[in-house]
Order: sequence, then structure tokens, then C-alpha cells
Amino acid sequence: MRAHHAIRLGRFLVVLLLAQALLAFQSPLSDESLREAYFLGQRRDGTLEHLAESYSRHFAPPETGPYISTVILATPFLIAAQSSSKQTTNYSAQQAALDHRKAGEETVQVTVEIQLTESYSQFLPVKSVPHRSGQRSESPGGLVLRSGDFWKDFKVHLFDGEHVLQPSAVEGRPNYRCDEHGGCALTGATLRYDFPADALASDFASIVVDPPEGPSVTGEFDLSRLR
Repeated sequence: MRAHHAIRLGRFLVVLLLAQALLAFQSPLSDESLREAYFLGQRRDGTLEHLAESYSRHFAPPETGPYISTVILATPFLIAAQSSSKQTTNYSAQQAALDHRKAGEETVQVTVEIQLTESYSQFLPVKSVPHRSGQRSESPGGLVLRSGDFWKDFKVHLFDGEHVLQPSAVEGRPNYRCDEHGGCALTGATLRYDFPADALASDFASIVVDPPEGPSVTGEFDLSRLR
């Protein structure tokens, strides 16, 4: 009886380990994983959005400086599922797999959401203007609009364990809030960094965002728990 019980327990542990492996980060994606990602994206019942939350880290507002509100680490599986969700009902699993393979190298996408704050707003004080004499005169109370490419002053690093990875692509866009009169106000920015997925070799990854002023934030991710 003990031997029979030990065999059953051993089989259970093997199945459990296989299940954990299937639920862990993988690249390149298998045909089965691509099919699962396709059907997940096609459900459109909130399941994908709920799953995406496990790939996100949210932070509290700082006392001073810009508000780095959210950091997202999107794996190839999540990217494939989100791509499927954007397609029409005539889009098939076979076509999704073909499109994924045609895209080439799989990537991990890091997204950073930044919001302006009272201490780091859309307005900047006017810099002092030099006179011909060489002295500088201040313009008290003078303000200018912050440039839309302010996001370039933020440094984003992806660590694979203790090793920092180099992005293959970087892009950012300013975010604005506009009213019915056509006026728009700068509210923040969205940053996206692409990294080769096969560069991640550790089960743990961390994203560190260093703003030009104020505290940095760090998002920790256990890749063994992410698809």
C-alpha cells in the first residue's frame, strides 16, 4: 500500500511540475501557447484584462516629483493575447500563429505610465536671461510650458537578476487632456521599451525607473508565475 501511495504521489508531483512549467514565462511560444493566447484574446469577457493585472505594478504618489503610477512587464504570451483581442471575429487561430511567426523575434515590452503632479507640473519657471554685461536677471513669476518630450529625462532599466538588459527599441508619447474648446493640457507620458525575450534567463526580473527628480520606483516580477 505504501509503495502504491508513493507511486501515485510521484505521478502527482510530476503533473504539478509540468503544470507550473506551462504557466511560466516561455519564449519562443509553442503552438499550443499561441492557440491559448488567441482564444484568450477572443473571449472579450474581461478575463484578459484581469490577467493583465498580474503583469502590472502600481505605486503610490510621491511627496514631490513626477508620479510614476504604473509599470507593466508584458511577456510574449500576453502580447499575443492582446493582439488577438484587437482583431475581428473573422480572425482565426491559424492566422494568429502565422502573424506571430512573421513578426520575427519575440519581445518583452516594458510600459511605464507617468503623471504630472503639483510639484512637477506642465509649467516650468522661466530661466534667467543673461545681460550683455554678463550678469543674469531673473523673471519672477514667469512660466513656460513643459516640453512634450520631457519623458526623455526618465531612465528605465530592466534587470534580469543582477544583469541590466539593453532595449532593442524605445518610444514615448506625451499625454494630454483636452476640453471642448480645443484647449489641451499636458498630463503625463507613456513610455515603452522593447527587449529581446530570449535575453531573460532568470526567474526574476525587476524594472527600475529613475525620474529626473523625486524618488525612483522598482517593480519586481516572478517570471515563474507569468505566462
